[in-house]
Amino acid sequence: MKYDKNNIFARMLRSEVPCSKIYEDQFCLAFHDINPAANTHVLVVPKIEATSFNDFVHIAKPEFVASFFVSVQKVASQLGLEEDGYRVIFNHGANASQTVFHFHVHILGGERLKGMN
Repeated sequence: MKYDKNNIFARMLRSEVPCSKIYEDQFCLAFHDINPAANTHVLVVPKIEATSFNDFVHIAKPEFVASFFVSVQKVASQLGLEEDGYRVIFNHGANASQTVFHFHVHILGGERLKGMN
């Protein structure tokens, strides 16, 4: 799939669309989800043009991939989720219900989450 430079996350990264930013560094932008699935639901978007997880790990240099996931952990820590726990989710493709085709990570927590059977 070709990357759409006008997807909503790309536009947020370029500050063309506002978001409720909670963290930003050279690797990512993190903000509250507008349709939260938990008390705490944050999206972490890498600053790279990748449509999905597979695309991300194939396009990005290994150092960028590692640094991005360190940033994801920093966001979870900043949110105070370490002690009680949190869930990290990323969807790959339509069958996984990916709706924005810019790779992104969901961090959910702040409550007891239902199990995934």
